[in-house]
Amino acid sequence: MWTQDYDLHSHSTNSDGEHSVEHVAKLMAVNDVKNWSLTDHDTIAGWNDAYAAAQKHGINFIPGVEITCECGLSANSDELELRNRDRGSKSWHLLAYFPGLIPNDARISTFAEWLIPLQNNRIPRMRKMIEKLTELGMPIEFSEVSSKAGGSIGRPHLAEVMVEKGYVESKHEAFELWIGDGLPGHVIQPKPTIQEAVDMVKKCGGITSLAHPIYYGIPPEELVEYCFDSGVDSIEAFHRSHPDDYRYELWQYCKEKSLSVSCGSDFHGQSYGQTPGSMAIPIAELCF
Repeated sequence: MWTQDYDLHSHSTNSDGEHSVEHVAKLMAVNDVKNWSLTDHDTIAGWNDAYAAAQKHGINFIPGVEITCECGLSANSDELELRNRDRGSKSWHLLAYFPGLIPNDARISTFAEWLIPLQNNRIPRMRKMIEKLTELGMPIEFSEVSSKAGGSIGRPHLAEVMVEKGYVESKHEAFELWIGDGLPGHVIQPKPTIQEAVDMVKKCGGITSLAHPIYYGIPPEELVEYCFDSGVDSIEAFHRSHPDDYRYELWQYCKEKSLSVSCGSDFHGQSYGQTPGSMAIPIAELCF
C-alpha cells in the first residue's frame, strides 16, 4: 500500500526557504499533504509557528530539522557519472524527526542548545565567503545577506543578494559558477559527524533519515550499509530529485537491511518551480 499523505522535507524563511512558516503550511494543506514536517537547516526556530499553522490548516505537524554534517564517505566517481552529477556534496544532510513531541517538552531545549554552535558557525563562514566574492570583484555587505535570513543564514541568501546586485542572473547561476561546493566563493562549514548527530537526536528521542542521498555520489548498496552501521534509522529514498529507478534501487537495499524510508519534496519556494506534496511512498516502510 502506498500513500501521498506525507511531505517530510520543507524549508521556510527561518533558513533558506522563501516563504513564511504559515505560507508553507497553507501550501501543504492545499496540496493534500496530511502529515508535514518543517526541516529548516540547523534550526528549530520555526517549530512554534508550525504547530499553530498546522492546527489552523487541519494538518499534522511533525517537528523536524535538517542537520548539516561532515561527509560520511568519499564520493565515488563512477557513481557520480552514472547519476549525471559533476561533483559530490561537501556535506551530508541528516533529517531528524520528533513525532509526538509537544512544545513544552524539556528535550526541545536540550536539542536547541546543541544546534546553537552549528548556527553560529554559519556566520563566520558567510563572512569569509563574502570576503572571497569581494576579492573576485563582487563586493557585498554582510548586512545585505543577514537581512534575508531568519533563524539560519545560508548560501541561498547570499545568492539572492548576488542576483539583486547583478553579479549573476539567477540563484542557480550563483551556485553553479561561484558559491557551490568546491567553487571559488565557497567556504567549508564546520559541522558534526553523522554519528555525532545521530547520537544527539536519539538522546532527545528523535529518529533520523539521510536526506537526498543522490547528491553524495555513493553507490546505493554501500550507502545503505553505511547508514545501517551508523545507526541512521531511515533514508530519504523518495526525494524530489530522485529518478524512479534510483528510488526503487535504494528502497530495495533498505528493505534488505530493514531500514525504513522517508519522502520529501525538499520544498524551498514557488519561485524555484517546486510544489509541496505528491510524494508517493510505501507506507509499510515509512520511517514512522
